Amino acid sequence: MIFGLFQLPWWGYILVILVLTHITVASVTLYLHRAQAHRAMDLHPSISHFFRFWLWLTTGMVTREWVAIHRKHHAKCETEEDPHSPVIVGIKKVFFEGAELYKEARKDKESIERYGHGCPNDWIERNVYTAHSVFGVVLMLLIDIACFGVLGVTIWAIQMAWIPMLAAGVINGIGHYWGYRNFECKDASRNVSPIGILACGEELHNNHHAYGSSAKFSARWWEFDLGWAYICILKLFNLVKVRKTIPTLYELPNKNNIDMETVKAFIANRLEIMADYSREVVLPVLHEERARVSDSSKKLLAKAKTLLIREESLIKPANKKRLSQVLESNAKLKQVYEYRTQLQDIWTRTTASQKELVEALHDWCKRAEETGIDALKQFANHVKKYSVSVARS
Repeated sequence: MIFGLFQLPWWGYILVILVLTHITVASVTLYLHRAQAHRAMDLHPSISHFFRFWLWLTTGMVTREWVAIHRKHHAKCETEEDPHSPVIVGIKKVFFEGAELYKEARKDKESIERYGHGCPNDWIERNVYTAHSVFGVVLMLLIDIACFGVLGVTIWAIQMAWIPMLAAGVINGIGHYWGYRNFECKDASRNVSPIGILACGEELHNNHHAYGSSAKFSARWWEFDLGWAYICILKLFNLVKVRKTIPTLYELPNKNNIDMETVKAFIANRLEIMADYSREVVLPVLHEERARVSDSSKKLLAKAKTLLIREESLIKPANKKRLSQVLESNAKLKQVYEYRTQLQDIWTRTTASQKELVEALHDWCKRAEETGIDALKQFANHVKKYSVSVARS
């Protein structure tokens, strides 16, 4: 047993580790995350059970507990009730002690009951995977030792540390602390990397928080989600049914009026539209204003760039004061910022009728065109062309 059943060159053991841990990561993102927690897709029972069995062997995690903790994270994101928010407890705590935070969250039986609905509850789940979760990782240890001898212990240890390090530390920690944002959703989520390979697309964390029910995490043409690539392969063999992906925002060239199609597109794609507003209105106006003001004012405007497009609830008090100073000293920037806020307010009118929403959006576009600001006028013209389909219904 010193050498085990398989004797490999040094690079062979590294390859084994990479393959085994990658299957675990794929199991987490495809089964636990996209299929179970968010119901973004339905996996074929055989594939679903393979992932469930593999996670029992390599993590000992219980589906219902993981799903409940993750759903609570989305429901209470960046609040005191969030199970693992670096905004609340600090990046150091989440990065280095993410697994401990997960274990602590498991003890909250009320939350597990509230958020863990709809998970597998068959005989094997109740009597094996949940009741004896520790047996799986012990069995994995014995298998590793049998296959690779003494080195199997090291391989097993890396397997056990992989998810706590990658998911709990990097995604839950860094994914809410460092990176870039495509969408200004009401949490601190960020895309750690545009190339989602190591964590099978989980690196695109801001995209996921913006569109939580989407089975696809990439949102820009230059982003890559390996998990989605696997889903596409499974689709070829009818092993998965995708329920939802990030909605597509269409612009119809011949459409020049606000109607219910516009409103539907606006509601479904509001974060995408606000990202467009920042890129097409706020930043161009900021660039114009920086070109015409004094050097001291240029520095002030440069520091305000991020604040002008950031979700207001995420701006710290000190930065809110700085933003207020910038807006008060620049009428044009203040105007486009106010129009940004007014546009956001429209989709929060949950009690408004369809007719009222159409009128509100029509009024916003009319006033935007009358401001005399070219970027704002052009954006209003884009809004009129929005549709939820290529062909108008």
